[in-house]
Amino acid sequence: MNKTNLRKFLETLQAANPEPKTELEYADPYTLLVAVTLSAQATDVSVNRATRGLFQAAPNPAAMVALGEAGVAEHIRSIGLWQTKARNVVELSRLLLERHHGVVPDNREALEALPGVGRKTANVVLNVAFEQPTMAVDTHIFRLGNRTGLAPGKNVREVEDALIKRIPKDLLRHAHHWLILHGRYICKARKPECWHCVVKEFCDYPQKGA
Repeated sequence: MNKTNLRKFLETLQAANPEPKTELEYADPYTLLVAVTLSAQATDVSVNRATRGLFQAAPNPAAMVALGEAGVAEHIRSIGLWQTKARNVVELSRLLLERHHGVVPDNREALEALPGVGRKTANVVLNVAFEQPTMAVDTHIFRLGNRTGLAPGKNVREVEDALIKRIPKDLLRHAHHWLILHGRYICKARKPECWHCVVKEFCDYPQKGA
């Protein structure tokens, strides 16, 4: 995809959704961090269902540590990998208290040093909580980067780096939400719904439907 079409592609998504939001429910950087950590290999809907009760019981790191691994597990058994996630949530909460006075750090290195927090999770937290222009590449964005020609790459890091390089700075902060939502609801994995895609004319996908 050339630079002109790339800008038109993103500006069209922007016009349809000027202020995109994550579909995860959260109240502050801490609850966002926990929700994103829990969302690995799980849907946002299932995470939201689990965290409503969890965040009532433990809305901050100290309360989460007090709740303990077994207590967290009771709330999140409905989502995938719940045992590992319960352990990670309690431990990352403990480390936030120990290293950061209970405050979620706003830098990548400190975030990625927490249990269960990889590059993608850190990117989401930095973007949503701290308004940094990061690109969290999930399966949807990886697919779009390659399918549409936005930023082809062999792996998620290649796609992330290409998108950061190619996307105009004024569009970068919201771009990952536009792309995630577009991939989730329109440009689906098995059968992209090109028939009602607002950016179809700018897309390089050779098998576009009518």
